[in-house]
Amino acid sequence: MDERKLKDILNLESIPAADDNTRKHAVNLGLAAFDAVQREKSQRRQGTGIFGRLTGRVFNRPGRRPMANRYLFGGTATAVALVLAVMTYTIWEPVLVERPADPAATAGKAAPATSRRENDASAPRTLEKVLPGGAETRSPAGSTAPSATTPPAASDPAAPNAGGGKSADSLAPNRAEPKSERLSRPAPAQESFAFGPATTIAPVPLPQGGIVAPGDRVGSQYRDVGRDRFQTVEENAVKRVIDAPVSTFSIDVDTASYSFVRRMLNQGRLPQKDAVRVEELINYFNYDYPVPASRERPFEPSVTVIDSPWKKGNKLVHIGIRGHDIDATEKPRSNLVFLLDVSGSMNAPDKLPLMVNSMKLLLGSLQPEDTVAIVTYAGASGTVLEPTKVAEKHTILAALDRLRAGGSTAGAAGIRQAYALAEGTFDKAAVNRVILATDGDFNVGITNREELKGFVERKRKSGILLSVLGFGQGNLNDHLMQTLAQNGNGVAAHIDTLNEARKVLVEEASSTLFPIAKDVKIQVEFNPATVSEYRLVGYETRVLKREDFTNDKVDAGDVGAGHTVTAIYDITPVKGGHPVVGDSRYQAAAPAAKDSGTRFENEYGFLRIRYKLPDADSSSLITAPIAVPDSDKAKDAGANARRLREARWATAVAGFGQLLKGGKYTGDTSFDDIVALASAAKGGDPFGYRAEFINLVRLARSASTLPRE
Repeated sequence: MDERKLKDILNLESIPAADDNTRKHAVNLGLAAFDAVQREKSQRRQGTGIFGRLTGRVFNRPGRRPMANRYLFGGTATAVALVLAVMTYTIWEPVLVERPADPAATAGKAAPATSRRENDASAPRTLEKVLPGGAETRSPAGSTAPSATTPPAASDPAAPNAGGGKSADSLAPNRAEPKSERLSRPAPAQESFAFGPATTIAPVPLPQGGIVAPGDRVGSQYRDVGRDRFQTVEENAVKRVIDAPVSTFSIDVDTASYSFVRRMLNQGRLPQKDAVRVEELINYFNYDYPVPASRERPFEPSVTVIDSPWKKGNKLVHIGIRGHDIDATEKPRSNLVFLLDVSGSMNAPDKLPLMVNSMKLLLGSLQPEDTVAIVTYAGASGTVLEPTKVAEKHTILAALDRLRAGGSTAGAAGIRQAYALAEGTFDKAAVNRVILATDGDFNVGITNREELKGFVERKRKSGILLSVLGFGQGNLNDHLMQTLAQNGNGVAAHIDTLNEARKVLVEEASSTLFPIAKDVKIQVEFNPATVSEYRLVGYETRVLKREDFTNDKVDAGDVGAGHTVTAIYDITPVKGGHPVVGDSRYQAAAPAAKDSGTRFENEYGFLRIRYKLPDADSSSLITAPIAVPDSDKAKDAGANARRLREARWATAVAGFGQLLKGGKYTGDTSFDDIVALASAAKGGDPFGYRAEFINLVRLARSASTLPRE
């Protein structure tokens, strides 16, 4: 059948006419069929009734499964981000302290500390960061935050590295150095994570002295600890009188050790043993010793014997001297040169700002006719202020306010320039002195330390003295500072607070600036008939040979106006004592004390003090017997009671220092015993220094369970 035949058939069929009822009926049938299908589909759904959608086939397709695990992967990514943030904060913000596994390897030095990078002006470091083997990164000049009393000022052309330029050291790449160079200077700061000892985080307390400007963020500042360098010394040993009856040493008026110990204890840490010099702890305090009558005899010896609190049967022999004070009308003119370290390591609130404020305090204690010059050193030395009369105080203050930290340290060049200025204004009738203020970072420009020491010694002989003030922590080269001060016939002090600066530079300005006696030596000859053993407490770095006592060419310590100096011998009497050194089988025993006329049975020994007046070349001698207590007749009970009280206080301080060094010779004495002894002997304390000491002993008791720096 083709299309034509089909059309013929359709044409023969009768087609009914259109009817509205029929159309409506057809529509209703179609809607009913549609509704039936929809009802059937609404009762079924994909997957199962438990899981809802049929997703198994989707999960089998690559790339779709991770999309369904978006919460797992998103949470993991968030956790990783948080961990990285914490690690970044730990590396950049807190202080890292590195402790070596073998303490003996440090040889008197603390372990190096590590840090991320040099801090900038927005968060100045509390202390310099140095790690051996790296290259130091310095902040550019002009980056130091101003102190509370030092408003920011425009850079001065005289200031070193002014204008914000980086020093050559900060731009130079790391390069190999000779071993001697690496050992002769402290290594700069650099981050290191490879094969180093474990590090710990140390808290950063708020600096004292009001030197932090408002808004400065102290909590996040860098403070490296444990890098300070001290000379390694062994405590003086017990000696038998029959073997070595004579003890000779130079006096020491430095107090740097006490300030450093106080700083450590206030931070909740025990100081390094080598940082504790017992004689400096004792001589930090003034004592009520007899006042000499005239300048021709600059001091009178005071000898007191008391029972030892740490060994039954032993006695403590206290030898004290007090230099005569001078009136304001008697003070000679001062010709001072401030040699100030403004290197990058000084970029911390307790360094450069504190140093500037300290110099301002000293300036207030000078007379209008005194002369002050300022030399700075950092990368290269420069004269900031030519010699200027103190009457022009505003000029000196402006020069101090312009100082900014930046660059590396060229200490040798700075010292030479400072001495050149002092020589240019040298006045034989005045006190000519260079005052070096630094954090001890002599790491550039010094190739021979002995040469530097000899240079200072030669200048001392020409009449120019040197005193050293240390600032900050973490970069302190205490050994070098002590050496320079000793060879320069000056004092070495550590300034940790503005209050300490006031004590050293204002209250004790006369004793700091004006010597009344030089080359002061003490020699004690013990009587073998009454003393079997003795031990000098402290003064390990000041011990002299017996023949040095009468040799006027041998240098010794100086005594300033009003200075007090104390030395303590721990002796074992023949009667009632318990020697620690056994008798020799073949050596003859000490003779018994039978004849007081020949054996001096009423004397423990004989004291000799040799000194020179400031302008003298030959020495004078002062002598006094050391009497057995029963034969010591005081002129009045009041004087004797005062001497006993001062001796007990010095004993408490000496015991404290020995405990900090390990307590080798203090027996069962504890910090509580020291507190009790010091509290009973505190006496007059107008400035609160003795009360502060008692609190330090309590802090040491609390910190004694912690590891040392």
